[in-house]
Amino acid sequence: MKNRWVMVEQSLSSCLLLSSSTSGQVTAGVLRGQRSRFQLFGDTMNTAARMESSGERGRIQASQVTADLLKEAGLSRWIIPRSTKMLVKGKGEMQTYWVDKSSRPSKAKALNLGSVMETRDEDAESESEESSERAEEEGNERLGIEGMNKTERLIEWNVEVLTSLLKQIVHLQGGVANQIPALSKAEKAIGTGGRTVLEEFIPIIQLKRFDKEELRRRGVPTSIGITDEAKSQLRHYIASVSAMYPDNAFHNFEHASHVAASTKKLLARIGNHSVSVDLSGHSYGITSDPLTQFAVIFSAIIHDVDHPGVPNTQLVKENTRCAQIYKKSVAEQKSVDIAWDMLMADEYAALRACIYQTEEDLLRFRQLVVNTVMATDIVDKELQALRKARWETAFHNVDLAVQSWDDGTESEDRKATIVIEHLIQACDVSYTMQHWYIYKKWNERFFMECYGAYKNGRADSDPSENWYEGEIGFFDCFVIPLAKKLLSCGVFGVASHEYLNYAIANREEWVREGEALVQQYLSKFREQNLSDGDSS
Repeated sequence: MKNRWVMVEQSLSSCLLLSSSTSGQVTAGVLRGQRSRFQLFGDTMNTAARMESSGERGRIQASQVTADLLKEAGLSRWIIPRSTKMLVKGKGEMQTYWVDKSSRPSKAKALNLGSVMETRDEDAESESEESSERAEEEGNERLGIEGMNKTERLIEWNVEVLTSLLKQIVHLQGGVANQIPALSKAEKAIGTGGRTVLEEFIPIIQLKRFDKEELRRRGVPTSIGITDEAKSQLRHYIASVSAMYPDNAFHNFEHASHVAASTKKLLARIGNHSVSVDLSGHSYGITSDPLTQFAVIFSAIIHDVDHPGVPNTQLVKENTRCAQIYKKSVAEQKSVDIAWDMLMADEYAALRACIYQTEEDLLRFRQLVVNTVMATDIVDKELQALRKARWETAFHNVDLAVQSWDDGTESEDRKATIVIEHLIQACDVSYTMQHWYIYKKWNERFFMECYGAYKNGRADSDPSENWYEGEIGFFDCFVIPLAKKLLSCGVFGVASHEYLNYAIANREEWVREGEALVQQYLSKFREQNLSDGDSS
């Protein structure tokens, strides 16, 4: 008998299955008789069974219904249309798809990387695109990471940025990063009770305050680090997050990393431009707490997880499942829920212990993530109006030359909360306030994403018809006013002047070259899609 089992195991090791999938309603029940068994019935089951005859061994075939559900779930990258329609008994010709997950970034390779990527100098943006790429290649070769692809390098960069802040958090915890079982109840309570992420938003987050003397004597915690287990979990988490980003032209993991880099840069500028002012007061408490900085950069990394490649208005129009749940800020709320649920998994317990040791810190971290990611919805007019009113309340008639930086804890928290929201908004569109070649690169990618959605029937109007005028309006009504707010709040020093100057310069350049660039975008899109037979 043992030999027979060996033979079965050997034969199964090379077994390839025919697998077909469709989605829909079924009837379930237990059939009576000598061989009672649970069974599913209905048209859905019949369709799946009949699709098997047109399948291939070792591959998963999906119907149009299943493919649509995968697209709605942000997994369109898994779907490969079959070149011809399949003849299915009782159904006629059906368009079917192969389901292939091989396009997902390799997590295993990212998890075992021993080398780390250097954080680029803040002034690297001033280099030409060609010299930046050359410098990156030379840096990769020097660090022994030239074998990494772009996604893996971005993973490593994000891991190193967050690790640096985790060291500071653990340093303030007295070097302690114990896993606290008692926090499990508080962790599980978050996101329950029927409230959506947007309903968790609050206008004032109470930041943590530190003694002024402690802030002055605080040094770089070189002697305190995080455990190898925690860093491994952080790398695994960031790799998993990167895998959850679809292969969109614009809203992808590279964009998230660009936003994170811009966020790191602006946070670094807070409080660094005036040593004569108390650090805690001048930054409204933002930079006095490394957990706050960690939460904001963490939010930048996860803010577009599983982005569908279309705006929220389109999701609501299509009445997707997520739109039914969230109603508004659909993509943003979904990103928070996905990223948070991942972080709360048992496999990241050591990482969470580095982020927070108390329920108070846990809840503050959650609130910062909610407020920061929700602020990236810059299209919703109601949310923008509320945000504008809160800014006016916090900074109305503030004279930065004479104001006291000790206006009371609530006043500072109000200002800090609204500054963080505007900071992440600026970083989300930071390409518009950086060098022209950076703006042009990301503007083209955003056009490709929007135009691709239109060609796929997921937009009502052709974006190319109004792209030129729309960009001018975007600069005038959002980007430049936002840059002026960064300047007026008095927190970011020279960086706010830099952002405003670039925004104005890019607008002027777009007025001169924008119309020609739109035609270039269109030509490039058509060239890239000729293989699909789309010559329009």
